Amino acid sequence: MSPPSAEHSGGGKPQHRLSVEELLAEKNTQPIRSLDDLAADTFESDEELEAFVAFTNAERHRDVA
Repeated sequence: MSPPSAEHSGGGKPQHRLSVEELLAEKNTQPIRSLDDLAADTFESDEELEAFVAFTNAERHRDVA
């Protein structure tokens, strides 16, 4: 038995696959125009960011030794 086509659901009815443009329009996305568009205040302070970076580095090297 062959696998079902990506364009068909389990019910046997063909499904329309949205194009990238259609998916972007559906989500009302906008193009990135500058790096400021990507900026986010994820950490409340520089100390919190430094603690996160230190933790991440420690975890990456945990099993190396």
